[in-house]
Amino acid sequence: MSHSHDHGHPHHHHTMAPSGQGTVMLNIGGNVGALIIGTPARLHGHEIEVSPVDAPSQRQHAAVRARYVRGGVTYCVVIDNLAEGRYAIWADGPEPLTEVEVRGGAVAEFTWPENAVPGRKLLSV
Repeated sequence: MSHSHDHGHPHHHHTMAPSGQGTVMLNIGGNVGALIIGTPARLHGHEIEVSPVDAPSQRQHAAVRARYVRGGVTYCVVIDNLAEGRYAIWADGPEPLTEVEVRGGAVAEFTWPENAVPGRKLLSV
């Protein structure tokens, strides 16, 4: 029996289970996960910042975008390619709004509170 695995060509097979219309292809797997923050519609175009809990200065931000789903529109921030760990989500203030646990190969979800204000202003479109 000859097992001929062609090691010269790296094949990466990503099997993603379908999850509804307009699915975002996320860069997750291994010890890399993603964070999705659902927001009120009024935050469309604002940027929301997250950082590792133990490194608050290492912030990255992403804009709130409209995503069209069955039954209407949802507004959310999607941040993928996050190393596994605890992340702070920042609002307008010195303390993080919340902390979330991001696990490898999984998507953490958080719903932005109606009364919270993002620290970053509206993007100039």
